[in-house]
Amino acid sequence: MRSVSCAAKKDTVDKVCEIVKKQLALPDHTEVCGESKFSELGADSLDTVEIVMGLEEHFDISVEESSAQTIATVEDAADLIDKLVAVKA
Repeated sequence: MRSVSCAAKKDTVDKVCEIVKKQLALPDHTEVCGESKFSELGADSLDTVEIVMGLEEHFDISVEESSAQTIATVEDAADLIDKLVAVKA
């Protein structure tokens, strides 16, 4: 069994970055990476909910509200997605 602390797959992180940029309507030159905090990118709580909804739709997963509240960075979101996708598989 894989360790829970493993980093999310690069393609998951990349897709989360893409969705975050789209949801926040960030300019193309805006740097978004695994360590990017949603709040530092200008996201408020509603933006974060919309990001989570976009991720749920893209990855065909369902994120519990309690889990959604723990997401602060792109990497947090990607780690959670990889776990949910693995459970679903």
